[in-house]
Amino acid sequence: MSVHSQLMLQHPSVVAPARGNGDLRRHRRVPLELAGRFMRANREEYTCQLQDVSVGGAYVACEHPVEMGERIVAYFEHLGGLEGLVTRVLPGGFAFQFKVSEHKREKLAAQVMWLLNRNDFPDELGRQHDRVGTGGRKSTLRFDDGMIIDVELLDLSASGASVRTPARPAIGEDVLIGKLRAIVRRHHVDGIGVQFLTVQDQATLRALFP
Repeated sequence: MSVHSQLMLQHPSVVAPARGNGDLRRHRRVPLELAGRFMRANREEYTCQLQDVSVGGAYVACEHPVEMGERIVAYFEHLGGLEGLVTRVLPGGFAFQFKVSEHKREKLAAQVMWLLNRNDFPDELGRQHDRVGTGGRKSTLRFDDGMIIDVELLDLSASGASVRTPARPAIGEDVLIGKLRAIVRRHHVDGIGVQFLTVQDQATLRALFP
């Protein structure tokens, strides 16, 4: 099951608004407040605050007016940059539809899930699944620039792993742990913790990390 599907299932009480006034929203939004800023085509930047988000778009509160159909690039804490087109203009804010790749959409869904759950697990940074020791199992960590390093798995779960490594990639950076896409979520004394973009079943984990 994709992270996108999990996001929908985990928040069934969030109902998509009725379509109207040109609103063709296809994805459910969940309330999520994050500080941010956005840049217009003329490269002027303004502060804003994310109010709700889905894998397809978001509603943003801001004091500066924008225009329908305008292209913007918004930056939000924990989510990074999101490019899109303004689809609705309302008093005190606007909605915009993302123009992102499928990979970016999956990553966004994983980030939103993590942010929604992290307050329920303050000591585990949003960890949703039990982790088990791996007995020092070896794997590889691949970065966006193509560099690959050998690492040691400290523990493993359906949603992520803890890895022993001297490397300290940036929080939020995309990596490949073995053959699984993941996002770096934390640094710890021995290495890093990563979250998989999609939840894995036990059979898949055993096959990928024998």
